[in-house]
Amino acid sequence: VKYSVTSGLTFDATFNTDFAQVEVDDQQINMDRFNLFFPEKRPFFLENAGAFSVNNAGPASGRNLGQTELFFSRRIGISDAGTPVPITAGARLSGKVSDSLTVGFLNMQTKGVDGVMSANNFTVARLRQDLPNRSSVGGLFVNRQATGTLGQMGDYNRTYAVDGRWGIGQNGIVQGFAGRTETPGRLGRDHALSLSGTYDSEAWRIITGYQENGEDFNPEVGFVRRTGFRKYDLGINNTSRPEGILKFQEFTPHMSFSRFWNFDGVMETTYLHTHFQGEFEDSSSMGVAYDARSERVFDEFSVSGIRIPPSRYDWSELSYSFYHNRAAPISAGFRATVGGFFGGDIVTLRPTIRARYGELLNFSLSYSRNDIDLPFGSTITNLTSVRAAYNFSPRLFLQTLLQHNDSAELWSVNFRFGWLQDANTGFFLVYNE
Repeated sequence: VKYSVTSGLTFDATFNTDFAQVEVDDQQINMDRFNLFFPEKRPFFLENAGAFSVNNAGPASGRNLGQTELFFSRRIGISDAGTPVPITAGARLSGKVSDSLTVGFLNMQTKGVDGVMSANNFTVARLRQDLPNRSSVGGLFVNRQATGTLGQMGDYNRTYAVDGRWGIGQNGIVQGFAGRTETPGRLGRDHALSLSGTYDSEAWRIITGYQENGEDFNPEVGFVRRTGFRKYDLGINNTSRPEGILKFQEFTPHMSFSRFWNFDGVMETTYLHTHFQGEFEDSSSMGVAYDARSERVFDEFSVSGIRIPPSRYDWSELSYSFYHNRAAPISAGFRATVGGFFGGDIVTLRPTIRARYGELLNFSLSYSRNDIDLPFGSTITNLTSVRAAYNFSPRLFLQTLLQHNDSAELWSVNFRFGWLQDANTGFFLVYNE
């Protein structure tokens, strides 16, 4: 149920919520020892999601090696293993109270699932006051509380945060947040800090930042890729429009650097990324990238069943990419990476094909192959995805997503038929396996 309280403030309520019509996740293969991030796709949580976001510019590097989200809606209704958790009911009030004050309030109740988790109540409250020149200040509170017969005393998790954003002139921004979590039984450093500065002009974008996450920082209704680190980022991006150089219409060279230390001052990760990319007049693009990386592994982990023992690993890699004009009826792209990998070597190939027939048919085929050769074994992983959509009319469509992940020995298919009407009314027929 949706109700417009004012022109800028919306109230949503839901009961016995079902998300069957939402497209399934794209499969991923974990090539590292940290958490994978799967984006939110459920419309109920995507609507007005900006009202709950905290000022966090993210890293300067191309890879979000230290990604931290203080509130991540996928923690509601989905277990850590990806198991659906039934949602009993929920309500949300979000939007602008005035021209400068944004509010977000969310409360959701989930059912318990035997062997997975107890019933939980989730509360999220967010305020943001906009100030002149792209500036703002705000606060966030997140609470998960176990309820029902399976809930235990002391089974809760809370996140507190304040954040700010300050515009400097026409091109500068400084932003960041400070937060902490409260988890029974965790008595170590439970804080997170982030501060970044960005200079953004027509030709140049420069970003630098510092972040640290305590080893016991634990936002259970958020997302944390890694904890127990201090990190420094630096990134420089340039955009130029040359004239008469091999039909290039734009060059976008950039470089970035990230370094992580633990709280004992020991380097954990160093990542240097340099990338030269150009776009042609027909919107095709090509690029060459060189990455240098150092990793200090303290605890053994595995990649596709091959163990990576504790040690320090240093390697570099070269990547090449070319993508044909994506606006053309048929387009193709290719990306190849060759280099070292945790004491061994890796070759990654990622070809893609896209085709469309007017507004009726869209088709894409993507394939990713990793040929991994390490001191303790070798393996080849293959991940294939076929996506197709046929629109009988703007209101009537068929969509399917077929995926094969041999690393997980998994075939999956998602088939959706949709018949839409006015005011977000619609009928869906969905098959998943």
